[in-house]
Amino acid sequence: MDLTSIDWTLRENVRAQLRVLVKRILRRHGYPPDKQERATQTVLEQAEVLSAEWAAA
Repeated sequence: MDLTSIDWTLRENVRAQLRVLVKRILRRHGYPPDKQERATQTVLEQAEVLSAEWAAA
């Protein structure tokens, strides 16, 4: 998935794919299931900040 060519902050289907990928990675590395939702949200928020910075550069 080439995120640089998609404004994924506006596309819910891309955001959903990212959520699935993050949750899969968290499970693979033994992250506590009860904390996965908040961790996934944090990762997506951080990605939004980074994408905004990259777009401005």
